[in-house]
This record gives sequence, structure tokens and C-alpha cells, in this order.
Amino acid sequence: MFKAVYSNASKMKYVAQAIAKIIDEAPFYATPDALEVKVLSPDKTMLTIVKIPSIAFDEYNVDGEEFFVVSSMDFNRIIRRCTRNDVMEMELDKERSVLKIVFRDKKTGIERTFLLETKPRPPEQIPEINIELGVTVKMASDDYRELLGDLKTVGETAVFMVQEGKLVVRTGEQQKEYEGVFSEGNPLIYLSSTAPRVQAKYSIDQLQATLKPISAAKQVTLYFDSDKPLKIEYEIAGGGTIVYWLTPRVE
Repeated sequence: MFKAVYSNASKMKYVAQAIAKIIDEAPFYATPDALEVKVLSPDKTMLTIVKIPSIAFDEYNVDGEEFFVVSSMDFNRIIRRCTRNDVMEMELDKERSVLKIVFRDKKTGIERTFLLETKPRPPEQIPEINIELGVTVKMASDDYRELLGDLKTVGETAVFMVQEGKLVVRTGEQQKEYEGVFSEGNPLIYLSSTAPRVQAKYSIDQLQATLKPISAAKQVTLYFDSDKPLKIEYEIAGGGTIVYWLTPRVE
């Protein structure tokens, strides 16, 4: 048995978009503590973790643990139909093998119900990532969007560096180059590094995929280290987090 009611229904749009961008099927893990989705890209170079704690829901009930899988594209299409005035209710019907999604308008009381087929698939064990990353960067979501827009204009691989107490991001190819220099307060909210010089490279296409939930958060936090994975974390307004792990490009 699983049932959850979420008053921030429109915020779920960013969750659905983030999942659909990575993979065709969305595996949901419902536990007494949280509703979680862990998605590993087909090439295993990108991990997306969506976690909404049970206390963020208006109502949350689960017997032990439940696992179900739905089409990420169909889930995204349904969630896109919700409005700011809607409360969303999700309920797992195991007998009919469907996830029932109800949007209830707070003002009019009108309800719209969608049934989404669940897919028979055993849970995939995705191990926790426990890596110490020496660099922490916090920036406004708008600044992160601008940075990725600049990177996409020029190249395919982004070089993230910390040197002289500043974050330096570079890319370039065939007569085009870009360099951005960022420091705490201009415009970074926070910057710390355990080493004086750090450098790592990441795919710009993968970075672009992390923009999907950006409208749901005021700021984004990046964690990285020399030739180690990049961790990108959003705190969703209303409760919950979306975390991306990107593998580095090592030459």
C-alpha cells in the first residue's frame, strides 16, 4: 500500500522532467522515510537521485516498503497537466497494476484522474556513492543557467578548476574559447576548497541535462575534485532534493 498527497503539485513537474531526460522508465522506491527515484543513465555515466522526505507531503502512507516502475515519458506528460492550484494525490493499486494520479483544484474542487500502468520489473540495486570531494560551490540558479548557456555555445567538454581562491571554468574548440572566473560574492554564494589547485573535466551535454529542475530551486550546489565525479544538488522548494552525479572525463 502506498498513498501520498502533495500540495506543491506544480513542483513535481521538475522532478518528472529530470527523470524523463535520463531514462525511459522511472523506478520509485517508497519507504516510511521518503519517496525516492534513482536513475542510472544507460551508459552508466550519470546518476540522478530524486528524494522527497515523507514530511514534505501533506499525507504519506506506505506499508513497509513499496517499489514500482512507470514510463518516465508518460509520467512526465501526466504531471505536466497539473496547475499551481492543484493538489496531487498518488496511489499505488497493485491489484490493477496501475499508479493512480489525481489532481484536485484547491479553489473549485474539480478532480482529474489519470491511471498509469506499472511495469513488472525487479528493483535494481544502485549502490550509494561515498566519495570525498574537496570543492564546494554554491551559486544562484540563474547564474548556473547562464554558465551552462555560455559553455554550450562554445564546446563539448568543460574544465572546472579552482586556483587562487577562485572558480575558473573553461571550454574551447576550433577557434572558439570561453573562460569564466567566479569568486565568493562575485557572483558565488559560497566557495571552499581543501586544496589550492583542483581540476576536472565534464561533458557539457550532461551538464545541460541537469538544468531541468532549475526553476524549482533558488540555488544549486556543486561538489567536485581533481578527476573525480561532479555532484550537483538542488533543494526543491517545498521539500526534497534532486542530485546528479556525473563521471569525469579523464584523458
